[in-house]
Amino acid sequence: MKYRIISVGRIRENFYQEGIKEYLKRLTAYTAIEMLDGLEEKISPRSSEKEIARILQKEGDRILALLGDNEILIVLDPQGEALSSEQLAVRVQELNLQAKTRINLVIGGAHGLAPPVKQRADQTISLSKMTFPHQMAVLLLTEQLYRSFKILKGEPYHK
Repeated sequence: MKYRIISVGRIRENFYQEGIKEYLKRLTAYTAIEMLDGLEEKISPRSSEKEIARILQKEGDRILALLGDNEILIVLDPQGEALSSEQLAVRVQELNLQAKTRINLVIGGAHGLAPPVKQRADQTISLSKMTFPHQMAVLLLTEQLYRSFKILKGEPYHK
């Protein structure tokens, strides 16, 4: 199964880039994985609700255009299902058994994700009830995917 992480926001900080790059490299021992970032629209901090909705729609259209008919979409959202690392590993195993071509994991920007993206989602999961910067969320996601594969292979992992 192929995996793709889609981050609406761009990964700008070097320390996040390096951590994400390291986990993506480690993941290649278990699966084909790619990452896309920077799908965000520029927005003023004083934008109206209408402007935010318009921007979310544009970002959502970009995300949905990336998805094939035979692909799984998992949205990461604080309101999603909270999973332990072991539960995520079981979920990864279940997803890998499906006759799909790719699993897409999407992390929204500062204002979240457009309703059509959430509606298209096959699953919605949460990294935490806390809110994280999107860059940190991507790092946490790559680490947890790596941990999932280590768990599934019965390999030790403590860091």
